[in-house]
Amino acid sequence: MTQLEGHDLCIGYPNHMIIEHLNIKFPDHQIIGLIGPNGSGKSTLLNVLSGFRQPAAGTVILNGKPLTDYRPKLRAQNIASLPQNPQAPEDTLVRDLVAYGRFAYQKPLHGLQAEDEVAIKQALIAANLEGLAKWRLSNLSGGQRQRAFIAMTLAQNSDILLLDEPTTYLDLTHQLEILKLLQQLNQTQHKTIIIVLHDLNQAARFCDFLVCLKAGQVMYQGRPDQIFTSRMLAKVFQIDATVAAEPRLHCPMITSYDTFDSLAAPAGARQ
Repeated sequence: MTQLEGHDLCIGYPNHMIIEHLNIKFPDHQIIGLIGPNGSGKSTLLNVLSGFRQPAAGTVILNGKPLTDYRPKLRAQNIASLPQNPQAPEDTLVRDLVAYGRFAYQKPLHGLQAEDEVAIKQALIAANLEGLAKWRLSNLSGGQRQRAFIAMTLAQNSDILLLDEPTTYLDLTHQLEILKLLQQLNQTQHKTIIIVLHDLNQAARFCDFLVCLKAGQVMYQGRPDQIFTSRMLAKVFQIDATVAAEPRLHCPMITSYDTFDSLAAPAGARQ
């Protein structure tokens, strides 16, 4: 059974709907990449799937029940979400940040329990941060900092992770470090990971399934080898791209690209 899906979702404002009548199902235990031009509704959709924002109409379904039926702590036990540019006080210790992920399991007036300590330790190990547990956030590199926030979501022990552009502002080395970490978590812990990415080659390389949005609608969805094509890139992103199979990475990759001359752009790209 699909764990997370959206039924007839309308999301936006009274004068402007960003997403209208969207129906979508996310496959279990895969890395799903949300791709699309700026303003296509990727982050907006992620916020609704996490429960941080309510749709104007329609329903998010989690494990066969409307997401609104879940109490906040129970929802957090099922879905962990990491927004763009997550923030915490700079003097926060890495271990304390990760411990915040256990809030969904704590009872009033009770501190961390033995099972919480185990979950925190496991999250630190999974994110390769055990040796930095007593470091302050201010002393971390960009990649280490992002791994600390990912470890916080891992401590929630939820089956679904939602991440909004987790590689933004990182250099290429740290981008690959984060994406390989998520790939490892998916393979070893079988988590469903839904991630917004702007780098299309990284999306094709690291995601098992792609959902391509444009103007609030799903234009394409499927495995990268099914939908990551020159035609899709022309129609959705307005770029003239050459796509070829990368035998070493076993995925399609953009090998060259340019903008279309407005007079020469194919009809499909101008829609």
